[in-house]
Amino acid sequence: MPCQAVWLYFFHVASNKSQQAVCSRVARLLRQEREKQGLSMNLVAERAGLSQQMVSYVEREMRNPTLETLLRIAAAMEIDLAKILQAAQKAAAKSK
Repeated sequence: MPCQAVWLYFFHVASNKSQQAVCSRVARLLRQEREKQGLSMNLVAERAGLSQQMVSYVEREMRNPTLETLLRIAAAMEIDLAKILQAAQKAAAKSK
């Protein structure tokens, strides 16, 4: 039974490469959305209660943000994080 549980875990959890691809897409989509709205990093950071440097790190894929950080950035831009994640997953799946 333990072996079966381990197999199921690995079957359902995306590979590290796949996870990284989704993270990368999320960062790009957030930046694209910010630029589309004509918002500066400073304004997004201020609205999100984050430093401008953190927003920059997230957009440039230099940090893996927490869920809370992603939610704050999405709320600051008034976008649905779930839609960003779905789009990122679809884009990552297509690039396989």
